[in-house]
Amino acid sequence: MPAPLLPFYVGGEWRGTSSDRPFANILNPYDNSPVGKVALADERDLQTSIERALAGFQKTKSLQSYERHQILSFVAEKIREQKEEFASLIVSEVGKPLSAARGEIERSITTFQYAAEESRRIGGDVVPLDISVAGKNRYGVVRRFPLGVIVGISPFNFPLNLVAHKVAPAIASGNAFILKPATQASLTSLRLARVIEASGFPVEAFSVLPCTNTLAGELVKDERIKMFSFTGSPVVGWFLKSTAGKKKVVLELGGNAGVIVDRTANIDVAVRKNLMGAFVYSGQVCIKVQRIYVHAEIFEEYKARFLDAAQALRSGDPQDPETVVGPVINNDAVDRIVNWIEEAKDMGAKVLLGGGHIGRVIEPTVLINVPREAKVFCTEVFGPVVTLHKFDSIEEAVRGVNDSPYGLQAGLFSNDYRNILYAYDHLEVGAVIINENPTFRVDNMPYGGIKDSGLGREGIRYAIEEMTEPKMLAIGV
Repeated sequence: MPAPLLPFYVGGEWRGTSSDRPFANILNPYDNSPVGKVALADERDLQTSIERALAGFQKTKSLQSYERHQILSFVAEKIREQKEEFASLIVSEVGKPLSAARGEIERSITTFQYAAEESRRIGGDVVPLDISVAGKNRYGVVRRFPLGVIVGISPFNFPLNLVAHKVAPAIASGNAFILKPATQASLTSLRLARVIEASGFPVEAFSVLPCTNTLAGELVKDERIKMFSFTGSPVVGWFLKSTAGKKKVVLELGGNAGVIVDRTANIDVAVRKNLMGAFVYSGQVCIKVQRIYVHAEIFEEYKARFLDAAQALRSGDPQDPETVVGPVINNDAVDRIVNWIEEAKDMGAKVLLGGGHIGRVIEPTVLINVPREAKVFCTEVFGPVVTLHKFDSIEEAVRGVNDSPYGLQAGLFSNDYRNILYAYDHLEVGAVIINENPTFRVDNMPYGGIKDSGLGREGIRYAIEEMTEPKMLAIGV
């Protein structure tokens, strides 16, 4: 019996079950088993979603703080009640290992909870205007107001929490929202839509549109959209920005994050954390550990421990709670990653571990002597591959990390405050994480990069600032 065609959500209406609809088959990345068949939105659905969002914004902008708090708290609680169902869906849709999927659900709950709290803290300023004669007996009040209709485009790798980082602050700040999820991960977004539909948020003000990239591009160009927030490929993100016209833009793009392990570091801690930062979820994380710079005095010891630990990682079925390295998302990803490893070898790199694959499960791979021109060094590998590099001074290590078109986050394992301060002052990234991986993210921190890694910041309070405009009221007596 064929799988039923699953509908999508357009401003309070579930659409797309007619037999003439185009659709996408979602297959499990690990074993290619069918997960679901999702209808795809067309131009008419897009127009309806915008028209309903515009109408819905007339309601969302008038929601009181306590109402927005109640809505977001409801969403957090319902995700908690359904956390095993969400986790199982994420494992099936995108091949994320079960332990990592459960971790993502917990983070998503927290993200909506943070947003609920921040919805009650959107404040403003009182500005003295009597600093000159012209402002005698005057003062100003500044408040933040929602923009209108926001479009979010999300990737496959965190199909709930990266969506939450767009949807939750939009609700908290009183905006309407249209979500274009990654097609491979659309089932998770549609399950979230059912939760939001029941939350009390004006139904016209929220849509989830699985659709072609071409149609998503039309959303970005539409002048009725006041902001778009994109997480994904740098090539796509910067292209969409070039088409966005006058609207506000937030881009969370790629990286090839570097880690520095200096001679004062606790090697056991660095190895343990770097291992997970490099290989968990097959490295399909934009702030995953890709390049590790280790001080020459401890390089051989670090290398031996890291290789021993990497060999012991469980790879394979993402349903197994012990699995760390599951499948990459599709065959194209396998081909690209394996080809990049071979390219590095041809350029003189040495493979210390891994390099092969079984199906879509790529072995944890460690390389040394990698030239800076190799793609595994200079481009985002988005796979379970890491390169090791030796350095003699903190200045040399920082130059190595900065030798990249990306600048998302960097990690430094050190107990030398001078090195910590030097790295903070000189690393060209959005965040420097001390004695932790660049994969570290707590969901209330400002998150985003510089250079090719993006534009603007997420993190609930910071996203709310992006999604609102300050308005001044000048009062005279």
